[in-house]
Amino acid sequence: MQLDKVVGFHKALADPTRIKMLILLARGEISGQELAEKLFVTPATITHHAAKLRQASLINERRDKNTIYFSLNHYFLKSNSSAALELIIKNGDGGESLSDDKNRRLKEAVLKNFFTSEGKLKHLPGQLKKKLITLEQMVMQLTQGQKYSEKELNHFIKGFHSDFATIRREFIMHQFMYREAEIYELNPREMWTKWEELS
Repeated sequence: MQLDKVVGFHKALADPTRIKMLILLARGEISGQELAEKLFVTPATITHHAAKLRQASLINERRDKNTIYFSLNHYFLKSNSSAALELIIKNGDGGESLSDDKNRRLKEAVLKNFFTSEGKLKHLPGQLKKKLITLEQMVMQLTQGQKYSEKELNHFIKGFHSDFATIRREFIMHQFMYREAEIYELNPREMWTKWEELS
């Protein structure tokens, strides 16, 4: 579960009235009017808090004529409750860190914004970090250890974008590939310029 979802879950719980509502709903389905009476609040207050709980998928809602009934979503309550603990423990154990999560979301956004649904590159980003993400996305489809002539590499790049000369030069500049006697080959991944390490 992503960090923002964990935070959203805990925000939904960060109110005494909402906690009381969940305790009552744990006993079974209750109408909004009955919840209001048991908690000594107005029906409008119940509607307000129910919207927050529903947004976090903690309750279910059904309408019967003019009456709205609420019930506890046991599955999401249990899974969301354990998500924060797992996130913290996982980070402490050297799993995906918060920065890893941020980088993953950045990469997803860049690939969505700069590549078409057919996988074509719209244009190279101006920002270095984003540019490296797009270059990496392309070179990852080349075969490690295979030698490419300039013509073959140009043909490969044209599958993404027409400006093959610029992109070919960027591959070399950022250590994705090296060139010797007009033959191009991928560098070991450890040599690639790492966008994750840029501020």
